[in-house]
Amino acid sequence: MQLLRSLMFVPGVPPDEKDRARAAIAAAIALPSNAEGPARYVRVNRDTGLRDADLAAVLRPGLVGIVVPKIDRAEEVASLVRNLDEREDAAGIARGSIRLVPSIESAQGLLEANAIAAFSDRVVALLFGAEDFARDLSLPTEREAEAAELVYARSAVVVAATAARRQAIDGIWPDVTDGEGLRRDASQGRRLGFRGKSLIHPGQIEIVNDVFSPSPAEVSYARRVVAAFEDGQAKGHGAVALDGKLLDQPIVERARQILLLHEAVLRKQRTPPVERPAAFGGEAF
Repeated sequence: MQLLRSLMFVPGVPPDEKDRARAAIAAAIALPSNAEGPARYVRVNRDTGLRDADLAAVLRPGLVGIVVPKIDRAEEVASLVRNLDEREDAAGIARGSIRLVPSIESAQGLLEANAIAAFSDRVVALLFGAEDFARDLSLPTEREAEAAELVYARSAVVVAATAARRQAIDGIWPDVTDGEGLRRDASQGRRLGFRGKSLIHPGQIEIVNDVFSPSPAEVSYARRVVAAFEDGQAKGHGAVALDGKLLDQPIVERARQILLLHEAVLRKQRTPPVERPAAFGGEAF
């Protein structure tokens, strides 16, 4: 199971120094890594000319994928897939190996989210761009409580991604000084079905990873569910209950998913650290 719990955005250099940023990012991608270390994704520009220059600089061994901002239609993914096919061949990279994470940041993108997610096997997740989405809808600048105004959009992104068998990554929590607010927001995202969250500061990584990892209580209960169900099947029972609750197949499958996620988290924790720049302090960016 690929973990995409915490995806940290790290600016390269000031916005008016794009050439220097591309060189710095290319150098970072060339540094040693391993399969369980932070995955190196690059957020490219939406503008076609700037994006071509971005891809020319960063498409090399060590790059895992591309984050594509403000995707509104599946046709935009098609254009990028054709571009990557050509560039991978030229760079000596196996065709189809560079993954894509389209970002849903507008009402139009939300309506097309499932088509965007399902268009190509390169797409591994949908990212919800909460701040730009809020701007597109002219929502208030300050979020209140659990941001009820974004619940529909967040849920719609999860449904669209899941229907295409992709992961869904929640938007950022903008206040880097509010750890409790981040935890509440991340917890709501997990309850809605997101598998991870994007973030903007290294200090947010630990909280996000904790929220999107099964708790000891969840793991313990999942093990009991699976054990009770398998024991009942072995004894030929037509129905199996645990603590007075009937265990049907969906409940058992959810328990097994929890255990798979727990094993993936343990593997990552056992992986020896690899020397890397601070920019890759999260799991994907």
